[in-house]
Amino acid sequence: MVSRQQSSRPGGHQSPTAEQPSLSISVTDPVKLGNGVQSYISYRVSTKTTNQEDRGPEKIVIRRYSDFVWLHERLVEKYKGIFIPPLPEKSAVEKFRFSAEFIEVRRRALDVFLKRIASHPHLRSSEDLKNFLTADEEVWAMEKARLLGGSVFKKNPVDFLQMFKEVQTKVTDVVLGKDKPLEETDSEYEKVKRYVEVLEEHLSEAQKQSFRLVKRQRELGQALSEFGKAVKSLGDCEGGPVGRAFSGLGGQSDILSVKLQLQAQELLMKFEEPIKEYVRIIQSIKNVMADRAQAYRLQKDLSEAFKLKELNLEKLRLVRPDKVAEAEVEVREMKVQSDVARARFEDIVRLMAQEMERFQEEKAKDLGAILQDFARAQAQLAADTADAWRTLLPELDQCSAEDMQTLQPSS
Repeated sequence: MVSRQQSSRPGGHQSPTAEQPSLSISVTDPVKLGNGVQSYISYRVSTKTTNQEDRGPEKIVIRRYSDFVWLHERLVEKYKGIFIPPLPEKSAVEKFRFSAEFIEVRRRALDVFLKRIASHPHLRSSEDLKNFLTADEEVWAMEKARLLGGSVFKKNPVDFLQMFKEVQTKVTDVVLGKDKPLEETDSEYEKVKRYVEVLEEHLSEAQKQSFRLVKRQRELGQALSEFGKAVKSLGDCEGGPVGRAFSGLGGQSDILSVKLQLQAQELLMKFEEPIKEYVRIIQSIKNVMADRAQAYRLQKDLSEAFKLKELNLEKLRLVRPDKVAEAEVEVREMKVQSDVARARFEDIVRLMAQEMERFQEEKAKDLGAILQDFARAQAQLAADTADAWRTLLPELDQCSAEDMQTLQPSS
């Protein structure tokens, strides 16, 4: 299955500046490869750039969905505090995996995913993104294997400490009967959390209703097609002026049926799917909020641990001078860990504030474009519907006139 599609709506497109090289990415040409359960879809990822450090102005590589997943996970792991653009979900139903519609929906979503990364001031310079966009298939496979080969034992000490503290906190909460872990009490952050919660609720409802609208349009298109067949058959049976009128009605019904089906597809691609993407973006924001909560608890725990070690050091100076040197080392190490955790939390807070501002700007622009597309599509459909039925009126008027003549008594 091969199709050559134009790239979709650029998510968060950013114009190049004098300081920043342009980076244009498109995902095209979905191709089904393999057989049976081993089947998958590959995509051609084309990149054009003005960056003089890159090898040539254009690069084309072949990637599959699992490669996009790998890139997403790498970015999530390395860029804490940043809203990583979401990926389209996998199909839960096996029979839909290779349908033309599903493949095109996914292609568009992957295209937007890469465009959002390429327009992001931090993510666009990622070495992982560069490898994804430029590495030949053999090099790419080796790079993935090398990075996936890193085990948990290669994590740095702060990561290990974080894992330990998370387990310790959970155990303590269970033992003490705490209902909730330690959380921030910042009033402005509480407003952000409430806003995200309400926005997710409304976006989810809008996506749900847009799904129903697309389904309804398709059903109406199919109903008009069946109606057209029925009245055409009636016209053939009736004959004469009335028969011609019924045939004309059936013909216009067929035309409108096709237009409704096309418009339903456009609604899916330009309204339902973009809204669904924003539902996924909200989940990305919530993931950053979870990272922030985790970082907050860790830096608080380490700060308290540092204070306790300082108190213990003061006691040892009085009662166990022989233990002071060892305790001083522990205090210094704990101080470093506490400072690192606090800096990490502050970085997440700072980056999240910047990301919320970017999110609001992109959301306003993207949703505005989505609503414009929706309004234009509805206006065009209304005009097409009116034109279709309007063309029947002269024929119906003529039919009525001829019928009246046949009813008049002959002189």
